[in-house]
Amino acid sequence: MTRKLIDDHLLHGEAVAGEEIALRIDQTLTQDATGTLVMQELEAIGLDRARTDVSVQYVDHNLLQADERNAEDHEFLRSAARRYGLWYSKPGNGVSHPTHMQRFGVPGATLAGSDSHTCAAGSLGMLAIGVGGLDVAQAIAGEPLHLRMPHVWGVRLVGELPEWVSAKDVVLEMLRRHGVGGGVDRVIEYHGPGLAGLTAMDRHVIANMGAELGATTTVFPADDAVRDFLRVEDREEDFREVTADAGASYDVIDEIDLSALEPLIARPSSPGNVVAVRECAGEPVHQVVVGSSANPGLRDFAIVAAMVDGRQTSDTVSFDVNPTSRQILQDMMRMGATFPLIAAGARMHQSGCLGCIGMGQAPAAGHNSLRTFPRNFPGRSGTADDAVWLCSPETAAASALTGVITDPRDFARDNDLAYPVLELPARASVNTSMLVAPLPAEEAATVELVKGPNISSLPELEPFPDALELPVLLVMGDDVSTDEISPAGARALPYRSNIPKLADFTFTRIDADYPSCARETGPHAVVAGRNYGQGSSREHAAITPRHLGLAVVIARSFARIHWQNLVNFGVLPLTFTDAADLDAIHPGDVLQLRDLHATLPASTELAVACDGSSFTVTHRLSPRQVETLLAGGRIRELAQQR
Repeated sequence: MTRKLIDDHLLHGEAVAGEEIALRIDQTLTQDATGTLVMQELEAIGLDRARTDVSVQYVDHNLLQADERNAEDHEFLRSAARRYGLWYSKPGNGVSHPTHMQRFGVPGATLAGSDSHTCAAGSLGMLAIGVGGLDVAQAIAGEPLHLRMPHVWGVRLVGELPEWVSAKDVVLEMLRRHGVGGGVDRVIEYHGPGLAGLTAMDRHVIANMGAELGATTTVFPADDAVRDFLRVEDREEDFREVTADAGASYDVIDEIDLSALEPLIARPSSPGNVVAVRECAGEPVHQVVVGSSANPGLRDFAIVAAMVDGRQTSDTVSFDVNPTSRQILQDMMRMGATFPLIAAGARMHQSGCLGCIGMGQAPAAGHNSLRTFPRNFPGRSGTADDAVWLCSPETAAASALTGVITDPRDFARDNDLAYPVLELPARASVNTSMLVAPLPAEEAATVELVKGPNISSLPELEPFPDALELPVLLVMGDDVSTDEISPAGARALPYRSNIPKLADFTFTRIDADYPSCARETGPHAVVAGRNYGQGSSREHAAITPRHLGLAVVIARSFARIHWQNLVNFGVLPLTFTDAADLDAIHPGDVLQLRDLHATLPASTELAVACDGSSFTVTHRLSPRQVETLLAGGRIRELAQQR
């Protein structure tokens, strides 16, 4: 099925694993934490009007308005959506991924989003890929999306999920087996008889967290489950069947027996640190948060409501519920799911990402927080010394009631609780009132962008030099996340549209002195281990270090989106030929690279001199990317072409 979707949209290149291809993009998705830069990039590109079938700007991350900064961003985004012909989803309408699935997702279409969890739309049979904001801006402008053709990883599902085990446990099992780098350079395509027991929203849970495996995206077939979902959303006319051929082969194969799964949980502080819930049962719990793009469906809230009905959560637990869309909140109220939650002690919050991005709901330092979220990277919650666990709604509810980590099967046994039978509405509470449609072209052309004091211009970047002498400012280990490079949270997020100010937060979770040291040093390098730049698609993690003088990153390996973002903003990503060479580099060492303008186009191998010795590195840049890098980044390159 993946190859069918790619073949239908292939504009350039051959669909051979490892080769660069260019795809036509039908839809785009942006959210406010990344969309502010996308809109600034559209202005820099000089776009007149969006050239996609559908482009939507969501406001779901920066919802807390402790001062004027987030409100300024919202006004800017609204004006930009009106100017460039995008749909605008108002604050509180919902998290982008489930809302897009409900209102705009179409089987067989391509979707590029400036959010790494864009891959969730693979649940509808879409080819949905999270990328950096500049790649999305180019897609909105009608340009193709370039990426390396991934391998296709076929995961066959058999059996049926047991009671008290749900879709979150399926993707946690994938992470338990393969870790946070297991999906790099792969598309995960689920198939097999076990799909029959998974709804479209169950598949959303699994597809969403494919990002935590490092996968390019995740694909499910557009079958009867997708038709049923679109019927409930009053959009059955948008359905078309897209499935793999019988006997389809895959580059990599795997199989999961759903009937053999048990409740699983990811320990702090990695989505790949997965164990059985029973292995850590009894650990004290101080916060439980339900609701995120990783568990966004009505069913995920309804099962929690049914479990807590007539009960009170532990007095040690802060019990928080974040409905993922305005529509889902309405459906919860219609079916009577909100009252049991409130009666059990839940604090009901607005529809948005909130605690998932560290925008509120920060836990107490060193206290366990169980969340139905996709990520638990260190400090992402907004608390430096956090202890965030990732689990299913069933495990979250059982633990909220007992005050300790609890396997829901044990809770059910101890409380004589049968697995709830949920009666979900046959028709959703379709509400489009908070979706603002694009203006007609003539009217849109007259709209002025509204830029408050916190909206800065994009930094001007110089062409990449031919020779470099770079002090090494940071030496880091494996799995450095974009949350550690450019932090989220209530302190930093309001500066997403103000690059000079946001730069003050760069790498501060690793070294609090990095911003000041980088400004004093000027051009410099950092080195790291495997999977550098995992996590969020935020291009701020490339722009702010570049603004502070970062010229080269050498790592054992890179996460896909961040690697591309570095190139887009004129930072050279290099990979150690011998991984052991990392161990010989220390902060303060000076790296020397020569004849880059001639070497980069001609060879994938470079020599790096370091304090009297040398080692070799490689790059994976295509000829197109080399041109972009040497120009000083994609925006400068586009400006030269105009």
